Amino acid sequence: MTIGQVVFSKSGRDKGCAMVIIDLDNEYVFLVDGVLRTLDKPKKKKVKHVQPTNTIVDLACAGRRGLQDADVRKLLIPFAQSHRKGGKPHCQRTM
Repeated sequence: MTIGQVVFSKSGRDKGCAMVIIDLDNEYVFLVDGVLRTLDKPKKKKVKHVQPTNTIVDLACAGRRGLQDADVRKLLIPFAQSHRKGGKPHCQRTM
């Protein structure tokens, strides 16, 4: 696994959600999706609970202004799943 790699969550309430690795620790990865998990509050998840893909995105694409949550959301658009069984949008919580 590497920084900038797109992964899918295999467990937890975010199961099936696409996220990007922004940091690595020994057995943990720190994930963001730009919506629920922002750059300010990444999700800490064990490596065994994520499914890696072959896609690595360039996190330096933002240029001078730096990486923002909107950039992460745009990078993950091709990986979004439209709907799950109940007809609700996938990986979005409603309050």
